[in-house]
Amino acid sequence: MSFDPKTVRALAEILADTGLTEIEIETKEGKVRVARTPAPITQHVSTAMHAPAPMQAAPAPVAAAAPAAAPADDAKHAGAVLSPMVGVAYLASEPGAAPFITVGQTVAVGQTLLLIEAMKTYNQIRAQKAGTVMRILVETGQPVEYGQPLLIVE
Repeated sequence: MSFDPKTVRALAEILADTGLTEIEIETKEGKVRVARTPAPITQHVSTAMHAPAPMQAAPAPVAAAAPAAAPADDAKHAGAVLSPMVGVAYLASEPGAAPFITVGQTVAVGQTLLLIEAMKTYNQIRAQKAGTVMRILVETGQPVEYGQPLLIVE
């Protein structure tokens, strides 16, 4: 089977733009699969911050960016809320709506912290413990990976 290098490049660009790790297309002529090793969280977060977010009326407030070495430490933090899935994070129920949480806010067990959209389903991420939101580590529209720290509750 012959392949078109332009197709492979286009698929590689889709991987880079979306944060996906693998993509495959199949036609009657054959199949092309492009895969990459996922970037470390520190690189993924900085790349995702520059990705265009879905259209929204007003950006949700987020905490200031942490130092480059912080994401690895954040995952080990006792108050870290980790992503239970791969998807896209949303800090509010809809564009223009007030965010579920803000830095400094006290949250209760079971309170919705944010949403993660995966396969066109919005999954509520709820507080597992009561506390104060110290840092929000993601932005609305940002792709998130399994196990990625989303916020810190102390």
